[in-house]
Amino acid sequence: MVVPSLTIERVPSEAREAVLPALTHLLQTVVATGASIGFLPPLDTKEAEAYWHGVFQDIIRQTTILLLARIAEQIVGSVQLALATKPNALHRAEVQKLFVHPEQQGRGIGRALMQALEQVAREHKRSLLVLDTRLGDTAEQLYRKLGYQEAGIIPEFARSATGTLDSTIYFFKKL
Repeated sequence: MVVPSLTIERVPSEAREAVLPALTHLLQTVVATGASIGFLPPLDTKEAEAYWHGVFQDIIRQTTILLLARIAEQIVGSVQLALATKPNALHRAEVQKLFVHPEQQGRGIGRALMQALEQVAREHKRSLLVLDTRLGDTAEQLYRKLGYQEAGIIPEFARSATGTLDSTIYFFKKL
């Protein structure tokens, strides 16, 4: 089910500061609910802002593309495409940090973000996408439904909010 008023947009470098507060709040919200995206709760505002400033620098360097999902002007999700820059890797990119506000999950927003990201990857002549996610997360099923193939599992890869060490599963998709 796709939300009728949902829009997906690419964040240009000149608009980055305008979206910083909303992105910071969204990141803090998804981390607080247990999302496995590299942070542990509680996520300090300064740490969240520093993370986004790093992403913005990558956008300026043209090594990362940030897509936002909005419903009625409110940012409800995001995903990043990190473009490989080595001469032998210009055909591939990494999907990073797909997340959707907990109140909006299950409405097709993650799927819409991924479909838009795959189109952006094609426009940048990327024919191979790679990603990882916590084994057993909802995202794992989404990636499988979107045609991503399992490449392998690494046990005890990342610490969870509860302190346990969770396994990570790697996926790839040829476009």
